[in-house]
Amino acid sequence: MGIVGEMLSYPFLVRAFVGGILISLCAALLGVSLVLKRYSMIGDGLSHVSFGALSIAIAIGWSPLAVSLPVVALAAFFLLRLTENSKVKSDAAIGMISASSLAIGIVATSLTTGMTTDVSSYMFGSILAMSRGDVALSAVLSLVVLGLFVFSYHKIFAVTFDESFAKATGVKVEFYNIMTAMLTAVAIVLGMRMMGAMLISSLIIFPSLTAMRLFKSFRGVVWCSGVLSALCFCIGMVLSYRLSTPAGASVVLVNLAAFAMFSLVGLTVKKK
Repeated sequence: MGIVGEMLSYPFLVRAFVGGILISLCAALLGVSLVLKRYSMIGDGLSHVSFGALSIAIAIGWSPLAVSLPVVALAAFFLLRLTENSKVKSDAAIGMISASSLAIGIVATSLTTGMTTDVSSYMFGSILAMSRGDVALSAVLSLVVLGLFVFSYHKIFAVTFDESFAKATGVKVEFYNIMTAMLTAVAIVLGMRMMGAMLISSLIIFPSLTAMRLFKSFRGVVWCSGVLSALCFCIGMVLSYRLSTPAGASVVLVNLAAFAMFSLVGLTVKKK
């Protein structure tokens, strides 16, 4: 507990823990539905959209978060609509939007400010980037995301496993698909300050895949995914502080180790 107490004596690390845990929970819970629907790479696509939007915002002197949130939400809606067209598959649509947004961000950066500290922190993440305002905004929006997820849990469950049956029972499938995409967009934008555009999608993919190694029920996967995501984030932060490694990369490696461990345990249980 000594190193944790030492870390909590620094205000910027306290902000990082609070913001990071809330964002990790949001991303993990939303990730369960996205992974089961084979739509998990939407996080990667939206993170690149967010990078493009914030690069332009920084170039013209606007607030990055104020610009990124509506742009990424609009991209999520557009991406969902685009993939409903059978002529464009979801992986192709995500790849197209991801590459285009990243290219726009890089060009905007090269023509104006260049690769400044601000741009680098959004691209690769920085625990120093979390201001009090960022944490307050992250806390409010994260609680909204968690509240909507809990309130709509049964509807999300129905839509995740069988859209046709859910629609037949009166569930507004299109509405809940759009809501999930929008909530994912919010989680992506908030998490970029901590994890960076290159790594934020890991918070969506890893926890749910890891939980599925041991749990088979939707409820079990959701609970395990949320707890595991928050725990891996905290361990990653401690390792980052101890070893002087980038926080985002450390969190991803801890998630990778958890996935490997759960996979081994899952194989052992199956053999028995």
